[in-house]
Amino acid sequence: MLDKEELRALVAQVLDVDVTEVGDDVKFVDDLEVDSLMALEVVVVLEKKYGIKLPESELKHIVTLQSAYDLLSARIDTAKAA
Repeated sequence: MLDKEELRALVAQVLDVDVTEVGDDVKFVDDLEVDSLMALEVVVVLEKKYGIKLPESELKHIVTLQSAYDLLSARIDTAKAA
């Protein structure tokens, strides 16, 4: 089971922002001014932390903490079922 607060803390750490700034629906690019390099860094850290590989086609869907949580949850569940 994916812990959303752990995910929030991890994203905040990678983006070097306070954890309170990473709300469920805060847009990484628009609200936190995340550029493409920072976004890639977040993805790499998430892949390493959770032991999964996110297809490039799905990366554009990671725009908020909630979207990252939903995508990771689905990927982790799929990996466990395999």
